[in-house]
Amino acid sequence: MRESRPILLTGGRVVDPSRDLDRHADVLIADGVIKDIAQGLGVAGLPDGTERIDCAGQIVIPGLVDMRAFIGEPGAEHRETLASASQAAAAGGVTTVICQPDTDPVIDDPAIVDFVKRRARDTAIVNIHPMAALTRGLLGREMTEIGLLASAGAVAFTDAAHSIASAQVLRRAFTYGRDFDALIVHHTEDATLTGEGVMNEGELASRLGLAGVPKAAETIVLERDVRLAAITRGRYHAASLTCAESLAVLRRAKEEGLAVTASASINHLALNERDVVGYRTFFKVAPPLRAEEDREALLAAVADGLIDVVVSDHNPQDVEVKRLPFSEAAFGAIGLETMLATGLRLVDGGALDLMTLVRAMSTRPAEILGLDAGTLKPGAAADIAVIAPDEAWILDAATLKSRCRNTPFDEARFQGRVVRTLVAGRTVYEYV
Repeated sequence: MRESRPILLTGGRVVDPSRDLDRHADVLIADGVIKDIAQGLGVAGLPDGTERIDCAGQIVIPGLVDMRAFIGEPGAEHRETLASASQAAAAGGVTTVICQPDTDPVIDDPAIVDFVKRRARDTAIVNIHPMAALTRGLLGREMTEIGLLASAGAVAFTDAAHSIASAQVLRRAFTYGRDFDALIVHHTEDATLTGEGVMNEGELASRLGLAGVPKAAETIVLERDVRLAAITRGRYHAASLTCAESLAVLRRAKEEGLAVTASASINHLALNERDVVGYRTFFKVAPPLRAEEDREALLAAVADGLIDVVVSDHNPQDVEVKRLPFSEAAFGAIGLETMLATGLRLVDGGALDLMTLVRAMSTRPAEILGLDAGTLKPGAAADIAVIAPDEAWILDAATLKSRCRNTPFDEARFQGRVVRTLVAGRTVYEYV
């Protein structure tokens, strides 16, 4: 569905990393695409019936592209549906969501890819694209039909939160996927080292009496994956890096010219292991929150472009599986609606600049996935978020649009919020 009426966003600060553009300008939208960005469009000749929206004092950015989100449909609609996830995304300025394949049934067949795409088209108010499973049933033993899944509309291939133990299986997937320019997205965590761990391994875990997850569980798998990418010349993306040791591996891979990219979740950029003190299960995520020095290293890696993408790692969980003793509670936190607001906190604190944040949350993921998104270039789809940077607010989890409320940011104070989201030139969210 496209907005029949043209729209002019006037007087806003336009930030577009795809062109290194940061200046005050008007944005003209018609027929679902961006027609022009320039100063003074509001006094020039405009299409008949153009709706003027005053954006003075606000920031206009490309809609966010969230590269890692769990949506329960099909099979776990009690946790999240395509419709509810899209509502949460729109409220957070996210115009494109990449959903994970760990549904029931698993997205490992072209028919299921087609179902998700059709269902999203019929019920969602933002763009939703599926990643398909890299191995059948996410079992890590037999790779899927990457070519057929790509033809059906899968934008990348991953076993979601499952790490493939067999180097031979992963090597074959790299080799086969290379013929289709397929992006292999992998969760870097050795399950045999993770064991029963529930938080970062270290002194704090020992004092809390909780089993720890060593950083080596991540770096060992990442090192292996990078070597496989080198010998196969495949495209590789590390799904969620969490520690400084992994950054050294990533930097070396990029210096060698490998087709390797990586994400970090907003949780690992904004929180650290001390947040679980008090056994607060809404801070229990996988991989676990690491030490403060790791958080600072991740932020520096985003700032200098070593880490390409920031994701929400949206993982809705029922209260019944979160209100349990810490060691028994489910992993996961929601994040679609709070990813940008949390990122703006980091900008206000001086850890990142706004251009870098928007690049990591919008432009780079779109580039890596080959999507028509993450840009405000004329002719591009008019997927846009408008931010009021001075709007102070306190998060009330009860008002979130996700079906679950397992946010680590309940009652957190924010400054800066999304006031309007447009998808293909149509307003899908407006804060009033």
